[in-house]
This record gives sequence, C-alpha cells and structure tokens, in this order.
Amino acid sequence: MNQIVIICVDDEPMILDSLRIELEGNLGDDYLIELAQSGEEALEIFIELREDNYEIPIVIADYIMPDMKGDELLKRIHSISPQTLKIMLTGQADVAGVGNAINYANLYRYIPKPWESEDLKLTIKEALNSYFIKQEIDKKTADLDRINQELLQVNLDLKKALEAELKLTAAATKFVPHQFLSLMGYQNITDVKLGDSVEHKMSVLFADIRNFTTILETMTPEESFKFINGYLSVMEPAIIENQGFIDKYIGDAIMALFASKADDAVQAAISMLRRLEEYNKTRQRPERKPLKIGIGINTGDVILGTVGGAQRIDGTVIGDTVNLASRLEELTKLYDVSLLMSNSTFISLENPGKYSIRLIDRVKVKGKAEMVTVFEVFDADPPESLEGKTITKHIYEEAIIFYYQRKFTQASQLFQDCLSQNPSDRVARIYLERCQKYES
Repeated sequence: MNQIVIICVDDEPMILDSLRIELEGNLGDDYLIELAQSGEEALEIFIELREDNYEIPIVIADYIMPDMKGDELLKRIHSISPQTLKIMLTGQADVAGVGNAINYANLYRYIPKPWESEDLKLTIKEALNSYFIKQEIDKKTADLDRINQELLQVNLDLKKALEAELKLTAAATKFVPHQFLSLMGYQNITDVKLGDSVEHKMSVLFADIRNFTTILETMTPEESFKFINGYLSVMEPAIIENQGFIDKYIGDAIMALFASKADDAVQAAISMLRRLEEYNKTRQRPERKPLKIGIGINTGDVILGTVGGAQRIDGTVIGDTVNLASRLEELTKLYDVSLLMSNSTFISLENPGKYSIRLIDRVKVKGKAEMVTVFEVFDADPPESLEGKTITKHIYEEAIIFYYQRKFTQASQLFQDCLSQNPSDRVARIYLERCQKYES
C-alpha cells in the first residue's frame, strides 16, 4: 500500500499545530500529516504528493484564507481526486461557502471552530473508515468488472467456437445427413467410426432421369453441372418435406431413405413428379424435350453403416431392399411408367385406397428366388394419362385376373379394350403381346 497522507490547511500556524498534534496523537505513525498555510500551497502539495504516488484520503481546510478560500480549494481538489474526502473546519464560513463545498466538492463534513477534540477524532476515524471501505468496494467492483469482461470475452470466444462448430456441422450434414447420424446412434459427426452398422426397417427410393447421357451430349461441362444441380434442387424439397433424407447422389440419380412410414416415400415420389412437371414448364425451349424420370420404391430391412479406409469413410445403406428399389426404378423404363413400388411397400401403406394404384407385374429379380409383385402409382401422371388409366382401371384389373388364370383369350380382349380407350398404355400393350404369344 502507498504511504498515506492527511493534508491540513489553515492560515493560522497555531491552528495547524493543534491539528497536527491531535491527529498524530489519535492516528499514530501510520499516517503522515502535511500542513499548508494557504490554498495555493495546499494545492501544490496535493499535486506533488499524488505525482509521488502518496495516497491522500482526507483534506481538512479552513474556509477564510487569503486569496483562495477553502471552498474553492476543496472544489479544485475534488476535480483532481473525487475519492479524497473533504472536511471544512472554520468558525466563519457562511452558508454560501458551505453550500459551494457541498455542491462542487462533495463535502464530507463541516466542523465549526473551536472544535471538540472527541468530535474531531470521531469524524477523522469515520472518514478514514468510509474512505477505505469505498476503496475496497471500488477495488472489488473493478475486479468484478475485469472478471465480467474476461467472462464476456470467454463467452464471445465460446460463441464464435459454437458458431464455427455449427457451420462445420451444417456443412458436414450436406455430406452426411443428420438423420443418418441419428439412425446410427451418433450425436455428432465426430462420433463416426469405421465399421459401425445398425439394422432398420425403411423405405428406399431411387429416382433417375431418362436418357440422361443423351441430354448431356449437347452441353458443356459447366452447363451439365448447372443442369444437374438445377434438377436436384427441385427434387430435394419433395423428399425433405416428407420426412425423408437423401442418402446419396449418383450422377443424376437420387437415393433417398424414409425411416418412418412407407406413405412418406410414396408422397415424396408423387411430389417429385409434380414438381418436375412444373420445372419442365420453366425450362421450355424449342430444342429441349421435357425431362422424364423413373422412380422405384421398396420397403424392408436395410443395414446402415460406415465403409471405407483409414483416410476416407462414407455412410451407406446395403441389403436386398436397396437392390430391389434400384431394380424397380430400372423397370419403369420397360413399362414406360413413372413410379413403381414393391408389394412390401404396398402392404405397408396406411390406406392404399387414397392412391391411384394398379398391379403391374410379377417379376424375377436377380438374387431372389421368389417372384416380386410390382405396383404402379399413377397419381402424378399427366392429365391425359391419369384419365386414361383411371377410366380403364376396372377393365385392366379384370384383364390381369384372366391373364394370371391363363385365360389368355379373355384377357387379350380386355387389354384391347383398354388400349382402345387409352392407346398410350404401354403396360396393357405388353400384356396384349404376351397373350397373343401364348394363344398362338
């Protein structure tokens, strides 16, 4: 702690000596007592002591002095050191002088002359106690302010770190969907370990652009990527809005997963086809043909896991369910339809009757011994096709029954009726050709 000084100011030497004696008697050697016989001298001493790092808790000043009065002195000292306590000691101060000291110097106490020794003693001790309590409070306040500033900086640093982590996580989810992490039981992408796997029942959706290679032949590399990204940006929301997520893009192909309901996958596929119809309207040009896509959906158990090596890990989904969904997408080209689903998806629907569905075929799939029943969902067909399939649906279903009963003549006649009302129905034509082949 710096050495402590109390300054006494009075133009009468005898008064100063009396003050010094009383203060030294009451305070002992812990305090230096400096004396000044004028306001100017006191101000000079005060400034010099502060420059030498002395601590000055109290200034006691007479009011009536030559040149500079006590209230003016205390006012100037207050402007330099507001924390120093000011005491006015005089028998001739007027109300205005005391008022000035109170208003402009934050006067601590006024003691009239002649003073009572006990009164002076108590006043000085109270002033010192008040001063040092205030100093301690100011110090603790300053420490708290410093700590608060440090905490604020820590919070800012943490906020920046969190924002950086959120940006990293957001960027990472563009490569590894957060739904995939959740299904794997991961809290964060940093938890991913090579070889982890879990089994879930899911619906798998594959979508692919028809004649994609031919479309790209007339485009530059830059135009190709712009085209693909434009198309994918239209398809993605249909999947996200129906509680699905995109597992991967394979060129122009999309593989999406739906962990909740089979209906989500079907609704997403219908939405994709309707969005594509609107997208085709925006890109109409004489030299451009409308884009067509095929979609296959299958529901069943899949294995989600991580594959790769020490330097590169990828999340993937494997299993017969995935393979069949991909095969169904390929079959859309054969039957010239937009959306096919497996029997397992069909029986998983909450209310199949809400969709426009018809049986397409029973097909042999590589790697599976049993035949797979395939259905078409044609809710999103163009108006003419939707109307034609809807009108002929009853005739078509009756024809299918005859076909699988091997009553090819009756089936053939009904398929011809279908085609007479809906000539573009490729499925009815395939069945008609089969019937004619079996009849001959």
